[in-house]
Amino acid sequence: MAVLNAKNREIQCKIVYYGPGRSGKTTNLEFIHKNYTKQVAGKMISIDTHGDRTLFFDFLPLGLGKIKGCDIKAQLYTVPGQVQYRSTRELVLKGVDGIVFVADSLKVRREKNMLSLKDMHENLKKIGIDIRKIPLVFQYNKRDLEKQGFPLMPFEKMDHELNRQLRVPSFNASALTGESVGKTLSGIMKLTLQNLQKEFQWAQNR
Repeated sequence: MAVLNAKNREIQCKIVYYGPGRSGKTTNLEFIHKNYTKQVAGKMISIDTHGDRTLFFDFLPLGLGKIKGCDIKAQLYTVPGQVQYRSTRELVLKGVDGIVFVADSLKVRREKNMLSLKDMHENLKKIGIDIRKIPLVFQYNKRDLEKQGFPLMPFEKMDHELNRQLRVPSFNASALTGESVGKTLSGIMKLTLQNLQKEFQWAQNR
């Protein structure tokens, strides 16, 4: 849940990049941190987890305009994808305002994607969040590997398997080259800010 700092007139929201191990969550944040320098308001902090390239979390506040006269800052987090870090993923999800689910487009990763989505759904349920109500977008990552001869799942197949019930925005992307990384970020921020505006309007009218 977003936090309002009345003294500083600032609303702080939390965006989590979720997905299976090695799907490209950390690579997304590294690209954003490197290429969106005007919007980055702090250093990227990382904590390694043993045996998983994905970091414990990445911290990246961005200035994103105003709501009700308050500045908006977003904290971007990743979660470790490996099975043994489920409790950590649940912890990082607490207080989340928006989610980017980063799926791996490689055919051999199909089952990992589906298991990770199920894991996310269960962890959200544990902390009292309905997956159908939280701002969410899908990113189908590693599309650049097709040019290198790797067998990838078609966009339509991935969207049908992962997104047919949720029907949220989805993006083909390559976090390594930066393709659609910005579009993904813009997509989730747009949904999150719309949701925050509704929440603060509701709170103001009570």
